[in-house]
Amino acid sequence: MLEQMGKAAKQASYQLAVLSTAKKNQALAVIADLIEAESDTILRANELDVTAAREAGMSEALLDRLLLTPARLAAIANDVRQVCKLHDPVGHVIDGNLLDSGLKLERRRVPLGVIGVIYEARPNVTIDVASLCLKTGNAVILRGGKETHHTNQATVKVIQVALERCGLPAAAVQAIDNPDRALVNELLRLDRYVDMLIPRGGAALHKLCREQSTIPVITGGIGVCHIFVDDSVDIDKGLTVIENAKVQRPSACNSVETLLVHQDVAATFLPALSSKMATAGVTLHASASAMPYLESGAAKVVDVKEENYSDEWLSNDLNVTLVDGLESAVDHIRTYGTAHSDAILTRSLSNAERFVREVDSSAVYVNASTRFTDGGQFGLGAEVAVSTQKLHARGPMGLDALTTYKWIGYGDDLVRP
Repeated sequence: MLEQMGKAAKQASYQLAVLSTAKKNQALAVIADLIEAESDTILRANELDVTAAREAGMSEALLDRLLLTPARLAAIANDVRQVCKLHDPVGHVIDGNLLDSGLKLERRRVPLGVIGVIYEARPNVTIDVASLCLKTGNAVILRGGKETHHTNQATVKVIQVALERCGLPAAAVQAIDNPDRALVNELLRLDRYVDMLIPRGGAALHKLCREQSTIPVITGGIGVCHIFVDDSVDIDKGLTVIENAKVQRPSACNSVETLLVHQDVAATFLPALSSKMATAGVTLHASASAMPYLESGAAKVVDVKEENYSDEWLSNDLNVTLVDGLESAVDHIRTYGTAHSDAILTRSLSNAERFVREVDSSAVYVNASTRFTDGGQFGLGAEVAVSTQKLHARGPMGLDALTTYKWIGYGDDLVRP
């Protein structure tokens, strides 16, 4: 089955690669309109998935990721329309020059070809990825988790109908709808047809892809994100940033999971933090050093476990520990972080610059929430993933990250001397 899907995707990619920007935007507009027109069908399918997931004991954080509402679906359709407005990178000349030999040389952006994406309980990924791939002239093979089975089937059918209405191959966007995990391993070895693989899920999925794939893999999206509160922090402003980073959408990979507080401000900052987090419904997981400042506060507080520092909560839970300075904070981030998003709250320019230099994450913030690590917030449009590696893309992956380039040489019957 996958062999045939791969062949069809590769053939579709040849057609997509030469489409004009206008034709690609037309297809995206039709997809957005059809998503809205068929919203009842998609939402009914999503309701089946949510019901089954709840009966299976899925956590509230993951249920939130899985759930589609009329408002969320309308926002997704509008995100597709926003992709229409983005600059098409395909065909863009990156650089070039005229060589002494007389050869005019340039590097031009081209599609990657066929993208494979493996993801879990995130139905919005289906449309986000499809729209970005189409805009950049790439075909895509999607493999969502069993939790999103009905939603993905309904969504991909809508996308394929829209493509055919525009005279484009339905195979440009395909989904593996069989939940058999053996098909994941088969996809990982489909290098004859698939040019890049993007896993969006937990650590186990990323490990599997890194170890078993014969296709280049972009890993990321696991966000053990930190905020360091230094001794010059503006407490009121800092608490506002922390609340946003934790509470706005705790199930997102860019929500903060660990707060590192300078010991010199603990006595004033942590009681204020407890009050703020109590109002927000956040449970604090405190280290032995932080507990004395929190145990009599308003927020629920429990002892932090060592393994909590290495995992995503993806819920209204926050680790809190004390550090004796910036060096200790950076060391903690290097030990437990995932190179996703980390921030410092400070009024010290020298501390800010040092933090930026020494924290090697895909996104580093000064006096700003980690929740900004997002393709839309970065002006990239809907993102295909957040890469925490250094090649071939890093951070939110927008349109440019779904292209490569080719060298093109122009001569006048030129031969090498």
